Amino acid sequence: MTNKVWQQGELIEVTIADLSDTGDGVGRSNERVVFVPDTVPGDRVIVRLVHVKPNYAHGKLQELLQPSPHRSRPSCIVADKCGGCQWQHIDYEFQLIAKRNQVMQALERIGGFIQPPVDPVLVAASPLGYRNKATYPLGKSATGQVQTGYYQKASHQLINLNQCPVQDSRLNPILAEVKQDIQKRGWQIYDEQRHQGQVRHLGLRIGRRTGEILLTLIVKDWNLSGIENQAQEWLKRYPQLVGVSLNRNRDRTNAIFGSETRCIAGMPYLHEKFAGLEFQVRPDTFFQVYTETAEALLEVIQSELNLQGHEILVDAYCGIGTLTLPLAKQVKQATGIEVQPEAVQQAILNAQRNGIKNVTFQVGAVESLLPQMGTIPNVVLLDPPRKGCDRTVIDTLRQVKPSRIVYVSCKVATLARDLKLLCQDGLYNLTRVQPADFFPQTAHVEAAAFLVLSQLDRGNASFTKTQI
Repeated sequence: MTNKVWQQGELIEVTIADLSDTGDGVGRSNERVVFVPDTVPGDRVIVRLVHVKPNYAHGKLQELLQPSPHRSRPSCIVADKCGGCQWQHIDYEFQLIAKRNQVMQALERIGGFIQPPVDPVLVAASPLGYRNKATYPLGKSATGQVQTGYYQKASHQLINLNQCPVQDSRLNPILAEVKQDIQKRGWQIYDEQRHQGQVRHLGLRIGRRTGEILLTLIVKDWNLSGIENQAQEWLKRYPQLVGVSLNRNRDRTNAIFGSETRCIAGMPYLHEKFAGLEFQVRPDTFFQVYTETAEALLEVIQSELNLQGHEILVDAYCGIGTLTLPLAKQVKQATGIEVQPEAVQQAILNAQRNGIKNVTFQVGAVESLLPQMGTIPNVVLLDPPRKGCDRTVIDTLRQVKPSRIVYVSCKVATLARDLKLLCQDGLYNLTRVQPADFFPQTAHVEAAAFLVLSQLDRGNASFTKTQI
């Protein structure tokens, strides 16, 4: 029997059975899949089809016929509109189950692993009020009022916010008041369609342990009239604010930060304590958004590696040394590799500030620098961006053959892809995967995967011909 052809705008009834890796509910009707935002496994719903393909469709929740037992009342009054969170309507315990399933499914379907050793997700200390960094686009209302918030789901319609339940609550007064100051100053809000205007985004960052705050305006150019006086006013108004900066982004792009940042008043960085060490963190520095969960994952890594003090460790994609420095205290020698020179400069300063002398930092690509080290590392730590490792990095690791690899990932699809390549032909064994909840109320999940070199390949490590 031929299935009835779906029509755009048609209403259908489905029961949601799963969640996609983007956070949408997944239901089936007549052997076809429909993706429905704002739904929970167990929901029975009426869905309006909005994008129809031969074998699947995307729908919009039209009516909730029977709610799932895993439904939860959102903490935010605009949770159904704002695109900042996808899962405030799902109870936290089920979010953790869904995230573990997401890791399992990626490793099985993409990585080809059978019954991968995935632990329960590391639970966040709090599912709300956790973000130490937030960057908000700016816009104007129909009446010309300056607004800031997040974009509505699947659109560029700004949802105006005066507070956000997932960011550190100490940032909320600044979020509510700074846009009024921008209005009073008459600064022109950037229009992405016409590529005109000045102020593009408001960036806020806080040291969870120190309480120090940075305020950054992302602008099209440096000529922001009165910014020096306004910066001083902000420093006086907010006692925890330690620095005001401008970041220039002249490009017609969706990227938030440009390559240049200038401190206008106060300090160009804040201090933060992490894993017993002190770090300087700048406005555009990569630093994990959930400080406490990052520390918990580091503790798992330290426990699993059980370092004895004689190891050689390489931290690829090391950033400012957030993971490098705590681990350096437990090994003989550590090396951090990072392609961004500014991050390496910060890493060196952070090492000096903490009196850690058995660590070096190098600027460059992992695939270029790793074979040139002259010694085979016992442990390589990978923490690449969402796109994962370049194939050349994987090939280099398979040739150098460190005894152990720890792969920290913020996208499980690319993690599964890369683990499959590393474990190909039995070269490495996947011994453990520890997911961690860095982003409660969203579908994002981080994970640390632990690889051990096969016994058959120990002693057969080699360098490239350029090193011989």
